[in-house]
Amino acid sequence: MSVADNLARVRERIGAAARRAGRKPEEIVLMAVSKTFPPENIREAYDAGQRVFGENRVQEFAGKVGALGNLAGIEWHLIGHLQSNKAARAAELFHAVDSVDSLRLAEKLNAAAGLLGKKLAVLIEINVGGEAAKSGIAPGAQELDEVLQAASRLQHLDITGLMTIPPFTEDPQEARPYFRKLRELRDKIAARGLPGVCMEVRSMGMSHDFEVAIEEGSTCVRVGTAIFGAR
Repeated sequence: MSVADNLARVRERIGAAARRAGRKPEEIVLMAVSKTFPPENIREAYDAGQRVFGENRVQEFAGKVGALGNLAGIEWHLIGHLQSNKAARAAELFHAVDSVDSLRLAEKLNAAAGLLGKKLAVLIEINVGGEAAKSGIAPGAQELDEVLQAASRLQHLDITGLMTIPPFTEDPQEARPYFRKLRELRDKIAARGLPGVCMEVRSMGMSHDFEVAIEEGSTCVRVGTAIFGAR
């Protein structure tokens, strides 16, 4: 099947999952995860109406963006772990960084965005499963509170929500408690009414479990394999 066919099928599945949960399909953003795929595949998805894309590495994306040119209405998100020494380049290349996992990184991105005269949207990455091999802030960690409390002075960042990658399981249903945990954390943070903190976005769910994530309140699903095929 073509990328366009795959996109259509994924959108149908998003719609069905939203309706099962009593939600509107338009509440959920589909992010096409284009990491490792060449510009030709990205353009095919763009031509099929896809506008939001996720990339994992600053250097890899920098090599693609020139080949793609200026595509109207496209939105680039960095979803992979970002080292603070690459924050300036990330702020330059991307519309949003969805993997902020420390106050130091948030401060670096804020300074870089300020120099560029832009406002950078960011998500705080939460390590819901407590996995040592994954980046992200633990739900109860002091670092999370430090980032949230600093939001009011990080004037070049828009903290718009949370992102997570749960532990991988063959059965998508086993990811449900982790998605629920992120949603509950989001609700607790939102209830605090902290200045500079907006909790509209819950980025969770990938190719094998995005339907469960939607049922648990995801507002953005990150889909790669189901759109572009196996890497």
